[in-house]
Amino acid sequence: MPVDLASLESTAREQLCAVLLRPPAPAALDLDADLVGSYALTSLNKVLFLTELCEATGVDLAHFTEDDLEGMHTLRHVTEALARHSTEGNPQA
Repeated sequence: MPVDLASLESTAREQLCAVLLRPPAPAALDLDADLVGSYALTSLNKVLFLTELCEATGVDLAHFTEDDLEGMHTLRHVTEALARHSTEGNPQA
């Protein structure tokens, strides 16, 4: 079954806002903005964000290598990476 990318993006926006010190409204987040430069996302907050996002979407964080995580510079990179794994091992998806 195809991944509902809009739902994945919405969840990613909510989870990112949860770790930002001065979060904008989730809908105001730019999918292509640099997470560090635009939103001052720290390494620790990136880990917290990705951990919570994976839990919320049912994607096992173990799918991602250190290089994968390093390459997630924008919210779009994050959602595309999760979309590739969102149906693996999840028969309801």
